[in-house]
Amino acid sequence: MQELIDDARAIFLAAVQGVQADVLLDQVAWEDLTTRSFGEYRRVVVAGMGKAAMAMAWVVENKLGDDLAEGCVVVPKGYSETLPYPFKRPQKINVLEAGHPVPDQTSEDAAHVLLELASNCTAEDLFIVLISGGGSALTMAFADGISLVDGQQTVSQLLRCGADIRELNTVRKHLSLLGGGRLAQRGMPAETVALVISDVIGDDLSVIASGPTVGDPTTFDDAIRVLRTYNLWEKVPASVRAHLEQGAKDPAFETPKPESTLFENVQTHLIGTNRDALKAACREAARRHYDVKIHEEWVEGEARIAGETLAESIMTGDAQGPVCHLWGGETTVTVKGKGMGGRNQELVLGSAFKIEGAGKNLLLLSGGTDGIDGPTDAAGAFATPKTLQLARQRKRDPQAFLNDNDAYTFFLEMNSLLKPGPTHTNVMDVVVGLVADA
Repeated sequence: MQELIDDARAIFLAAVQGVQADVLLDQVAWEDLTTRSFGEYRRVVVAGMGKAAMAMAWVVENKLGDDLAEGCVVVPKGYSETLPYPFKRPQKINVLEAGHPVPDQTSEDAAHVLLELASNCTAEDLFIVLISGGGSALTMAFADGISLVDGQQTVSQLLRCGADIRELNTVRKHLSLLGGGRLAQRGMPAETVALVISDVIGDDLSVIASGPTVGDPTTFDDAIRVLRTYNLWEKVPASVRAHLEQGAKDPAFETPKPESTLFENVQTHLIGTNRDALKAACREAARRHYDVKIHEEWVEGEARIAGETLAESIMTGDAQGPVCHLWGGETTVTVKGKGMGGRNQELVLGSAFKIEGAGKNLLLLSGGTDGIDGPTDAAGAFATPKTLQLARQRKRDPQAFLNDNDAYTFFLEMNSLLKPGPTHTNVMDVVVGLVADA
């Protein structure tokens, strides 16, 4: 079994390595991105936000050299001390740390710094924007009339209600000064080039980090509808309701739409996705002599239920020889308990009930490619057919842990957590299912 555990960890880490900033940016055809060479612009300015922003900034800074005038990127707190080899902290591009996933004062301050960078650009400048998952919270400056406390309360409720990232960002874009195309709007008339690493199912550019450089197809009415759908409309602060109602009535408040002419001088390029991570994982699994199956369907929905479905898939497969199943996606958790965990840990705990006592030598691992799962220091966890049996031998009730949304404590006690630390990239989650004797 230890060999399966080692293989699963290595396959997951290969997925992460396949979507590192240097790998992805080395594949960019830089000469096709801009209308001039870098040296022909008055100034080249860089702004960035998200979990991959500092690593991306280091690569871009080395690429631009003396052509870079200034820049600033925003990453989660603590990220400055966790850069993996070979990345280094950029020198000319300033690095700010801010709150995530709930924005705080540092998030508001950072958003205003990026907005000022954009505002100072002219038609003779190149504005490069580096975007990755996590950017919404890290650069969340709330609209006038919404206090930080009211904004935090609203975001916290959305994070706990089971809303998916599209729904969450529909609301955040309509409370934010930067999302929903407003960063690009502030940067007019500069030539703007955005490079994006996707952390959302379907790779919708308007959803990733709340789409700061692309038109927003959602509306204030949509934001209100999300809050009503999850029975939050009467629970969010009055200032939030007032702002959304005002925006729904007055088109002047609406985010710029995809057909807006302000995006004529803006290019937004997708440079990395979950599929890139799965391909890298596939190569590592094949190198370890597994017959690899990459599943096309996304893993989504309630985490514990998704875990049951994936467990059934690896248990009923009819392939011969060692098999590696790979999935990508992102689930949600409806938090009802008081425990600690994340969607990947809860997915694996849900799967453990299905694979318990299975006659096959198998394992299921799920991890966030950002190295962080919920408010924990783990990326995810893994389970085998003996995981629940071991817990019961130790007089621990797995169902009680699941009921309390306390998967982290459960897997900590089972020594089954996946802890790579912050990876400085983010393309959703990767699930690895291994079967040694299919």
